[in-house]
Amino acid sequence: MAKMHTRRKGKAGSKRPVRTEPPKWSNSNKEEVENTIAQLASQGKSSSEIGMSLRDRYGVPDSSLVTGKKIVAVMTEKNFAPRVPEDIRNLIVNALDLKKHVDRNPKDVHNKRSLNNMESKIRRLQKYYRREGVLPAEWNYSIQKAEMLISR
Repeated sequence: MAKMHTRRKGKAGSKRPVRTEPPKWSNSNKEEVENTIAQLASQGKSSSEIGMSLRDRYGVPDSSLVTGKKIVAVMTEKNFAPRVPEDIRNLIVNALDLKKHVDRNPKDVHNKRSLNNMESKIRRLQKYYRREGVLPAEWNYSIQKAEMLISR
């Protein structure tokens, strides 16, 4: 399948092995993993950072196999869930950086187009998250509101 804003095909990537239970070498239990997720979330880490910490420092290859829930579900259960999903937040941060660059360099048409494409991705994700009930129905993206949203 082609990438969204280009005519080229996407890169192939490696896939994780399909597992239905944790590997035998992983000696972690459900309560330990959930407490570790809550502790890392209280330090302000995002769900992807928590997943990498669990993998690298604690030897948990896949937290959903151990806990039966994804990291964001555990964070929601322990009241550490972010207000804005991580993927849309990262796109908004990149869009703000790109907007600053375009404001300083108004003739950079390549990055103007990149900003337009990025905002298109944000609006597409916004529509999905509102439909799924993750974001409230009145939540709306605008570059002016984005800076206030991210700074909190």
